[in-house]
Amino acid sequence: MGNRFQVKDRFADGAQYIDGRLRPGTSGRSHTVVDPATGQDVLTYELAGPADVDEAVAAAKRAFPAWSAATPGERSDALHRLAAVLAEQAEDFAYAESLQCGKPLKLTTGFDVPGTIDNTAFFAGAARHLQGQAAGEYSGDHTSCVRREAIGVVGSIAPWNYPLQMAAWKILPAVAAGNTIVLKPAELTPLTSLMFAQAAAEAGIPDGVINIVTGAGRDAGEHLVGHPDVAMTSFTGSTPVGRRVAEIATATVKRLHLELGGKAPFVVFDDADVEAAAHGAVAASLINTGQDCTAATRAYVQRPLFEAFTARVAELMETVRLGDPFAPTTDLGPLVSHVQRDRVAAFVERARAYATVVTGGETPGGDLAEGAYYRPTLITGAPQDSEVVQSEIFGPVLVALPFDTDDEGLALANDTPYGLAASAWTRDLYRANRATRELKAGCVWVNDHIPIISEMPHGGYKASGFGKDMSSYSFEEYTQVKHVMYDNTAVAAKDWHRTIFGDR
Repeated sequence: MGNRFQVKDRFADGAQYIDGRLRPGTSGRSHTVVDPATGQDVLTYELAGPADVDEAVAAAKRAFPAWSAATPGERSDALHRLAAVLAEQAEDFAYAESLQCGKPLKLTTGFDVPGTIDNTAFFAGAARHLQGQAAGEYSGDHTSCVRREAIGVVGSIAPWNYPLQMAAWKILPAVAAGNTIVLKPAELTPLTSLMFAQAAAEAGIPDGVINIVTGAGRDAGEHLVGHPDVAMTSFTGSTPVGRRVAEIATATVKRLHLELGGKAPFVVFDDADVEAAAHGAVAASLINTGQDCTAATRAYVQRPLFEAFTARVAELMETVRLGDPFAPTTDLGPLVSHVQRDRVAAFVERARAYATVVTGGETPGGDLAEGAYYRPTLITGAPQDSEVVQSEIFGPVLVALPFDTDDEGLALANDTPYGLAASAWTRDLYRANRATRELKAGCVWVNDHIPIISEMPHGGYKASGFGKDMSSYSFEEYTQVKHVMYDNTAVAAKDWHRTIFGDR
């Protein structure tokens, strides 16, 4: 990278961004961002507490009347300027995202940052298309129409696996629709969320419209979700934490948007191109070191192809190059932390008692020993009801299971609590149509797995939550609907009175 800014200098004033300025948190506790590739400290900052959340919500509440009153064109122009600022600073964003997450630089430069810029441009356009329903005389004497209006202050919580993109997915539709927002990123990975808010200020988005509080979930997160001045909560994270968020939000009857865990099935029928499916499985299971809710985690392979598929997947996994995230030859970086690495390793170690670890299942030594690295892992022979099949591992681990009939394969694919994403691999149009109809997931790919686009929705079924990110569906979720009715006759009210109370 050419211009690697100094993280400690950039955030010397603190890691809370409230009402247009950086400041330290007031919880009395600190947290250190660690480079997971080396174990070295990147930034120590003061965590936010309830008082910081209160200030951020108050700033967002003050900014709401003016921002919601801005014309769609004005909000659109501001987001177009933001897209331009992000493009100018793309190198810094890619560096910071790789540094805090351990992502290979070729992933952040080729996917995370370009995807965020594209999403910003999409919502810049969407801001001008906030539409209600056309007027109509549905009752004869009255004209009705529907208005879509901003909700108010949105409190959002973003995860650590895609800090920049997840922050953008929450901020952009909210502010495009005229809301203001307080976002809490994960304590592990706050850098790019803070940078995004600073870029928004450079683009001319007013102070208080976007606020970032970086604190622990039990202090800052729960206080934000339960705050009486927060009208909507958007959360992305694990299903157990999502349940807790829902419990807190229910107390104040606020709008709720949840994108939760996943355990995506990868269904390979016996007419599939096995070479394409094997390559697809490796890419889809190892994306972001497997720390992706839509990653392929369960490969169900029709029995005639099972042996060839698993052999090829193992062969390809063994060629994946682990290394320095900033090296151009690196394919796979570390997990986000040693805690997460050890959690993944524990899943695999327990699975050895009832399944076969075909390849991987270990931490590398040598130059990588200090980082949170884990080798790509393929497991076979696990029962359908076992932990590695049913639970979200969130690491570079793929479990492969055979099936015989199409009915069995689709039933097994649906047999977890989750329903975020799935894929079907077949050359048969009828099989593909059946799979896309019967797989219970918010996104189903055919002969591919992972690609997303700004124009299409992302969100789950079942325990994977509800609500959509990206697309016009997401935009509409950050609005509320109002029915407006006009009396066309100036006597309709009198007629209604007469109908109810008689002529008096």
